[in-house]
Amino acid sequence: MYRLLFRTLAVRVDPERAHLLALGLIRTVSRVPVLSDAVRATLGRRPDVPVPAAADGGPLARPVPGVLGLAAGMDKDADTVLGMDMIGFGFVEVGTVTARPQPGNERPRLWRHVELGALRNRMGFNNRGATAAGEQLRRLRRSRRGRSVVVGANIGKSKVTPLDGAVADYETSAREVARWADYLVVNVSSPNTPGLRDLQAVDSLRPILAAVRRAADESAGRAVPLFVKIAPDLSDDDVDAVADLALELGLAGVVATNTTVNHDLGPGGLSGSPLRERSLAVVSRLRGRLGERGTIIGVGGISTEADARAMIAAGADLLQAYSAFVYEGPAWPGRINRALGRR
Repeated sequence: MYRLLFRTLAVRVDPERAHLLALGLIRTVSRVPVLSDAVRATLGRRPDVPVPAAADGGPLARPVPGVLGLAAGMDKDADTVLGMDMIGFGFVEVGTVTARPQPGNERPRLWRHVELGALRNRMGFNNRGATAAGEQLRRLRRSRRGRSVVVGANIGKSKVTPLDGAVADYETSAREVARWADYLVVNVSSPNTPGLRDLQAVDSLRPILAAVRRAADESAGRAVPLFVKIAPDLSDDDVDAVADLALELGLAGVVATNTTVNHDLGPGGLSGSPLRERSLAVVSRLRGRLGERGTIIGVGGISTEADARAMIAAGADLLQAYSAFVYEGPAWPGRINRALGRR
């Protein structure tokens, strides 16, 4: 039914408007007690046995109710966390959040490529800023339900901040959101902020990660698991270098991968099915380099149970998705998590 509605009605709506309408609907349903409970018990059912906490050999500091989580980019301002939990995602990564509020790039900036099972965007980190995101996460954690959701915060560089001011910019964001997040992700791999991908070079990345970890741990009063998110367009040697840096600094792990610019469809980064093979290759290479010492969150081209299992076989501990959720609908995340929960 969802696929029929999507292909006959949703494709007639501007992609960004459809995105906002869908978020609004999910958010509204999550606020209606009886209705949200019904959705959670049907569409959002997850495996009975969660992914263990790190102390028990799991990838994060506390149990995760499903292997598949929501990738950053969908819920930029942490407004719809409970809704995403309601429909079956095992964890939710909010953002990308920047130190300063920013409107993002001019429209149009989001396109569907239905025939490819892909999305293309040049959003440009549109968000209300780290202070607003921190406040939203603080409100979330007031409730028992809000405290139960595993939430990551993805932070990026403000567009107006020059590259030589990136360390302080990321540090500011970390201080605002770390206390309320289960983990942080440093995003240096979006193609839509000028110069950002230059920060993936280890000499530029090292001081950012060190400053973010220090700021996050001081703000939260605990060790906050820290990840770095990389692009699929990195060379194999650069993937190795990032893995080595993660080991050197004792990071929690790596999120692989962001969108690709290796396409001829127009401006912006491409996500979805076209990324599958390269994302698998990057995850496999990271696992070979990291050994058992880091958590890998695999993202890129996951749309079926077979895709998810292939990513896990390549070395991912947890998974994330965005594009397939748009194409497959609200029953999809719970269905995938239940399938992955079967041994």
